[in-house]
Amino acid sequence: MHHLCIIFHAGREYEFHVHADELQSLGDEEAREWLHEEFDELECTPSNPVGKVLILDVILNVAKYGGENRFAQGSDWAHQFVRCVARVLDRPSIRIDVPGFVVG
Repeated sequence: MHHLCIIFHAGREYEFHVHADELQSLGDEEAREWLHEEFDELECTPSNPVGKVLILDVILNVAKYGGENRFAQGSDWAHQFVRCVARVLDRPSIRIDVPGFVVG
């Protein structure tokens, strides 16, 4: 199981759990592709406009530009986001600190 916490401000944290069976039908490349498509769709601004955009930058920007409301509502989009992040990072516990711009 993967535990993800998306933080927008103190006291406004959204927790999600992703079970291994939810990731079986999602490939690593498919997850990366979805995140990159959302990055483009949301018109995210790369933190380093000159160099290559790293997957952590993609994740942080998609969370930021996707907006807190999607996570607060537990939307299908939010669930797809956490599934893709869980697949790509493959860590049991992931904290996405949007204002701090850190994934830990």
